Amino acid sequence: MNAMAGEQQFLAHVVGSAAGPAAANDQARRAHLHSQLLQLQAWQTTLQQVLSSAFSPEPGIQPSHPLAQQAQALHQQCQDLQARWAQQWSALQPARSLAQDFEQREILLVFGKFNAGKSSLCNFLAERFAAQGQPVRFFHLADGAVVESDEPLREGATETTARLQGLCLGTGLVLLDTPGLHSVTPENAALTQRFTESADGLLWLSSSTSPGQVQELDELARELRRNKPLLPVITRSDLIEEDEVDGEIQKCLRNKTEANRALQEADVQARAQGKLRQLGIDLSVLRSPVSVSVHMARSQPGPYPLANAGLLRLYTAIAKVLAPAQAYQQRKPAEVLLHHLEENVQCAIDTELLPQLQRLQVALDQEQERLQHSKAAMLRAAWRQTIPALPGLLDLYADRLHVLSAEVAALVRGEIREQLRSHLGGYALPALQAEPATLGLPPATVGPDALYATLQNAVREQLEVALAAAVDTCSHALEPMVLPVAQMQAHLRQCSQDLHSVGTALRA
Repeated sequence: MNAMAGEQQFLAHVVGSAAGPAAANDQARRAHLHSQLLQLQAWQTTLQQVLSSAFSPEPGIQPSHPLAQQAQALHQQCQDLQARWAQQWSALQPARSLAQDFEQREILLVFGKFNAGKSSLCNFLAERFAAQGQPVRFFHLADGAVVESDEPLREGATETTARLQGLCLGTGLVLLDTPGLHSVTPENAALTQRFTESADGLLWLSSSTSPGQVQELDELARELRRNKPLLPVITRSDLIEEDEVDGEIQKCLRNKTEANRALQEADVQARAQGKLRQLGIDLSVLRSPVSVSVHMARSQPGPYPLANAGLLRLYTAIAKVLAPAQAYQQRKPAEVLLHHLEENVQCAIDTELLPQLQRLQVALDQEQERLQHSKAAMLRAAWRQTIPALPGLLDLYADRLHVLSAEVAALVRGEIREQLRSHLGGYALPALQAEPATLGLPPATVGPDALYATLQNAVREQLEVALAAAVDTCSHALEPMVLPVAQMQAHLRQCSQDLHSVGTALRA
């Protein structure tokens, strides 16, 4: 096949891709897409219900308690995350609008460093389409809207693409020329990142002087993980040679040899595969690299310069990219929502919300353990403070047992208050009785030793009962927090599994 026939076949393929699938298949595809969108929206609703169940501390816990503050922080985080996700989805609106503007066409993102020849290649393809009578339309984006332009894309050795621009080729293909992600301006890099969402496939351009700098694929990793096809294109595949013309040595620009091009293409292929493995990306997204020289293709009219410059192979390679790109384009509305849910929502759940829930769960477990230890600690401390005072009280009130009983009871009650304040101050505990109480000593006691022993037993019993009751009250106050934490963790993990299942079904 000669180059002109190959070019015509490529143009016919691009025009045909715009026609889309047959009506029956298209109806089934739309029904499937609608079903997937409904499932993704239902997933969002379920997640909102889970996050709305974020709890507040029980009344038995003071607001100043660290657990109460953790619970409040968790509740606030759930609200903040939902607000952030709404903003992130809103930020995708320009890219979604761009995709809707060209929903009957495949959009290929032309990606590369600012001197990779992106604009030159785009303009050359526009020239070839126009030469074959196909419509060509240039545009740029202003405030997220498509603005028509009568001028081709600006070309230059330095960065002339100060804005995101593109062109429509025929009725089925859009090339989106971008300010490089390695752009000299942060604004341009951010602009490119924002609009990569609208692309269905990726043309990765690099100059033959340093082809296939695979670190650039780091910037495309997000799109490649979305299973968008990647076609590496080695540009400026030419070199300057000296030749004798009319007896004078002149420098001439020539195509690189087929052998040289094959070596560079194989090198780019191997290094790109290695990089994709490193990034954990399926190698099936990678297409075989193609070397081209736009300058040589433009240098002379006719089919041979076109073929020798590698354009026929480029046409074939792009045509092969369009099939998976079209499949992606057809499910793109659901893909865009899925990306948002996976990369913004689920990622934040995994890296922010679940860890905080885990920290709260650990803190609850530790607090329950501390409460049980505090029971014994409070009893020891109260015993040490109370028992040394008994002999003096016994000397004072040995003949008035009802007074002795009330005095010892007041002593015990005061020590209980002190221990509760020191160890359980973060809890709202029932107030102890203010009026004097007695220990219930027998009306007659034989000898001071027996009375002292009776007092000791009564003090221990009252301390044990009161402190155990206080600890149990605190422990019960934590229980309404423990179950919701476990339930929320389980629900969020189930949401993650459900989202993965929906994504798998969407891409099946």
